[in-house]
Amino acid sequence: MAKYGTPEIFNSDQGSQFTGTAFTEALLDAKVRISMDDRSRWIDNRMIERQWRSLNRRSAQRNTNASIWTPSRPARRSAMKMAVWISYYNETRPHSSRGLLTPAKAQDTLDQLLKAVT
Repeated sequence: MAKYGTPEIFNSDQGSQFTGTAFTEALLDAKVRISMDDRSRWIDNRMIERQWRSLNRRSAQRNTNASIWTPSRPARRSAMKMAVWISYYNETRPHSSRGLLTPAKAQDTLDQLLKAVT
């Protein structure tokens, strides 16, 4: 909301990250209407699920010796690889579903169109 402004409606699935008290209260305090999809609408998330599957296959290394508080050197390397891959995915890799634009370029184009309309 700080970056893009407060929406009228926030639509999401019924994942715990969206139904938690802290999240829903933040939306309600900002006077945002909350809309949630029906249960079992997994198909709506297929694009992001594919991205995470690709990330896992290409970059993630399982490391059972690390904790989130004291990550091991291999865990830190793995996190760096993930950050590099996410940057590549968003900033460099063209997507056929977006007319061969990167997601970042597609978002910039959408933002410019929305500004022109308003």
